[in-house]
Amino acid sequence: MAARTAPFAAFEWMIAWRYLRARRAEGGVSVMTWISLVGITLAVFALIATLAVRAGFRAEFVDTILGANAHVTVYSAARQTPAGGLDRTMADYAGTAARIAEIPGVTRTAPLIRGQVMANATGRNAGAEVYGITLDDLRTIPRVGRAETFEGDIARFDQGIAIGSGLARELGVVAGDRIRLISPEGVRTAFGTSPRVNAYEVVYIFTAGRYDIDRTRIYMPFAEAQSYFNREGVADEIEVMVENPEAVDGYALRLMQAAGDHALVWTWRDSAGSFLRALDVEDNVMFVILSILVLIAAMNIVSGLIMLVKNKGRDIGILRTMGLTEGSVLRVFFICGAATGLAGTAAGVVLGCLFAIYIDPVFSFVNWVAGGGVWDPSIRGIYNLPAQLRLADVMQAVGLSLGLSFIVTIFPARRAARMNPVEALRYE
Repeated sequence: MAARTAPFAAFEWMIAWRYLRARRAEGGVSVMTWISLVGITLAVFALIATLAVRAGFRAEFVDTILGANAHVTVYSAARQTPAGGLDRTMADYAGTAARIAEIPGVTRTAPLIRGQVMANATGRNAGAEVYGITLDDLRTIPRVGRAETFEGDIARFDQGIAIGSGLARELGVVAGDRIRLISPEGVRTAFGTSPRVNAYEVVYIFTAGRYDIDRTRIYMPFAEAQSYFNREGVADEIEVMVENPEAVDGYALRLMQAAGDHALVWTWRDSAGSFLRALDVEDNVMFVILSILVLIAAMNIVSGLIMLVKNKGRDIGILRTMGLTEGSVLRVFFICGAATGLAGTAAGVVLGCLFAIYIDPVFSFVNWVAGGGVWDPSIRGIYNLPAQLRLADVMQAVGLSLGLSFIVTIFPARRAARMNPVEALRYE
């Protein structure tokens, strides 16, 4: 009776290593094994790269939303005016903003005036959205008041307007130029309302990092916006920032209570929720598809290992007659297959991490090869392809690859272990 040996004993590793490094003429590792190694490497690389880009795109998208927009907007429900129209303005905006600011977790409140205009300069026209805000409140907007890329002097905001860099390019203006703003809500006369046309100096040009914001947004001094849009003594809404934007839904009830009976709230999740849900669905689908690619690559290990078992049939018969147990034979070939998966996974992790770290030069090279225009910010919202390498994503890819590699290796290894020594040596 064959003596039992400890699992994964030294001689089992020695035999597996000899098989792995044997030359093809000696019945060693087949070409299929090398193909499976390359396949696993590329599959793991693609999985890590996709997870990194997914995480980076989501983080950049959310950051640009939270960096240039309100986490929560508080506004008033529509009320009917004596003339029969609807009024959504807030008369006690200062008191409402002060009460909201006292709520624990609220970091900033700012009354706003909002309106749409036609901007005109150098013979060009562009639609724009105007935000009336004070200089102190403008400074506290992270991606506007503290923009990494800007032109002009924000300290002169009370003497003109601030516009996005995309709008500045569209109109062909720089800091110091003047643009005309045309609003249909203009001067009220006995014959109706005539459009209002005012000229303003562009004192500050910002780049918030989102195409739609940079392309359409104008900031105007609060008092001037009240006069320009006929909002004397009122505000349209109150912009609110909170400490934890991810938990913004938990602030809704307290905000409405502080703002009064007719107050309504609109969170950043309400405005971007459908897009974020679409990202979640796309993330899950991409992970499933790439997991199938890893499985296909891992299945190549089966082909290579079956060829190795066939080439080593005589050796298996001799080892069994010398007293090697079925378990030892199984573990020898399991080590051979698992080593392929382990090596491919390690190489894929290295390539995937390098891709995520050096994504900017890689993307620049791809854009250069394609002749430019690979990334359209008007469609995707942000200006470049971001990547965020997270340990959890890397471990998820490693676990998936190694798990599949180890599982598929068991089947050809069991076939080798159950090989009959007599049949293996019959024709030797």
